[in-house]
Amino acid sequence: MKQDYFSANNIKFIDYKDVEILKRFLGPTGRILSHKRTGVTAKNQRALTSAIKHARFLGLLPFVVK
Repeated sequence: MKQDYFSANNIKFIDYKDVEILKRFLGPTGRILSHKRTGVTAKNQRALTSAIKHARFLGLLPFVVK
């Protein structure tokens, strides 16, 4: 079983401004990877998804990658 990235690195709050961490949970086309692929807990996956969507809306992350 994979270790949750956020609990392993002692990250309490998933911040939408931390683009480098958020990019690691996006696929090559810009899609959000499932928690089965990333090993993130369901609670952190929900926070991660909302942070990615917030960052996309503000233009920090792309919606799609061509």
